[in-house]
Amino acid sequence: SAVPSAGGGDTIFALSSAPGRCGVAVIRASGPGSRGALQSLTGTPKVPPPRLLALRRIRDPDTAETLDRGLVVWFPGPRSFTGEDCAELHVHGGPAVVSGVLQALGRLPGLRPAEPGEFTRRAFRHGKLDLTAAEGLRDLIGAETEAQRRQALRQMEGDLGRLYQRWSHSLTQALAHLEAYIDFSEDEHVEEEVLSRVGFFPHIRGLGRAVPRPGVTSGCVPAVDVTVRALEQEIRGHLRDGRRGELLRGGVRAVIAGPPNVGKSSLLNLLCRRPAAIVSPAAGTTRDVLEVALDIGGYPLVLSDTAGLRQATDPVEQEGVTRARDRLRQADLVLAVLDATSVPPTPPALGAALAALDPPPDTPCVLVLNKADLLDGHRGSPSATSARGPPEPPATLLSCKTGEGLESLLELLAQQLARLCGDPLLGSPSLTRSRHSRHLGACAAALARFGRGDGGDLAVAAEQLRLARRELGRITGHVGAEDVLDIIFRDFCVGK
Repeated sequence: SAVPSAGGGDTIFALSSAPGRCGVAVIRASGPGSRGALQSLTGTPKVPPPRLLALRRIRDPDTAETLDRGLVVWFPGPRSFTGEDCAELHVHGGPAVVSGVLQALGRLPGLRPAEPGEFTRRAFRHGKLDLTAAEGLRDLIGAETEAQRRQALRQMEGDLGRLYQRWSHSLTQALAHLEAYIDFSEDEHVEEEVLSRVGFFPHIRGLGRAVPRPGVTSGCVPAVDVTVRALEQEIRGHLRDGRRGELLRGGVRAVIAGPPNVGKSSLLNLLCRRPAAIVSPAAGTTRDVLEVALDIGGYPLVLSDTAGLRQATDPVEQEGVTRARDRLRQADLVLAVLDATSVPPTPPALGAALAALDPPPDTPCVLVLNKADLLDGHRGSPSATSARGPPEPPATLLSCKTGEGLESLLELLAQQLARLCGDPLLGSPSLTRSRHSRHLGACAAALARFGRGDGGDLAVAAEQLRLARRELGRITGHVGAEDVLDIIFRDFCVGK
């Protein structure tokens, strides 16, 4: 049965396309009054056939003045995005037209403007999508790169929700088997083969009434125990994904770090193709952190230019160096910029120069040897040393002045981003939010406690399965959703 819509069955409306002057604007209404609203604005009691566009003159119901001539479409519930009766008006996107139609809708009894995310929230309430799919829709609206779009679309279409639902179904079956054993294992009217048939005891025939009762561990229910152990390992493997989904969703945080006057700001300007940072021959020009968002090979990169790392005496520069080191500790990727004229392109020399910058351990780095245009041609290059063993981390020559080596750097960055984010279309869907990780961690912890220790009560073990299933349900919204609904939907645009 349908869940009552948010807002007590009232009808909401909003501009669902982007605001501002445009060719076509889409105005959406959802709720029991949407049919009447469509009839009032088109001046006819007959609505178009469901889900078919129809050309209509759109009028102000109070004055009968024509507001526009546009397309309308009728979506009777439950076959609509929200699961309720819905109507859409596709009008010309001039501000006066949009404003006139919205004002006319606002004067109709029983209609009110929608809150941010309220259409999607109603779709969730009516079972049209779970919370993971709603989050995927929000990410799809905000996607700025090809990889973000692919991941968001996959989540919106339910891949992540189906994975968690499969795990929840396995837990439900295991819990049902365990509770059946607890309730019926001493029932004289339950035949031995009943338990054997559901897979509790492969050798139950012959055990008779000696089958243990609650008070023994869950290891006495091997089929359940095997299922729980396998599920725990699968969930822990899902959690060990290197934050690929979160990095892809929010952008990989890359920090340009290096000594003063090696071309860090010039590199930022070269990558974003505009003079975003001030460039000067004087060392210590950059005092604060400058951040830009880039699309590198379809992956999102949030690139930060920082102050040169050195022992500064000026108080302002000291604060800049402190901020640079703070940002360096938070980085997902480090672009270590060095002067190619002062560092030999050999693995020992490059390793020593990188160590002097003190990047975080286990954070991937890319060495950028800038000022390649000043080399005399006899200094060698990182690629030339690869025959004697590739440098670690990867290094590339670049001239920010001439642009030579930029393509090689972009290719190297794309490889690092692909390794950090993965391919969103391959394998299991990735975690995209910290709340997913939090609930999955609690779920795995409950599964680990299942039947732990000799003499554990089966009733206590069953409670651990209930806790694990509840944590999974909180991710998809099937249980305990109220405390997260406002957080999830507050960032939606109005009309979505």
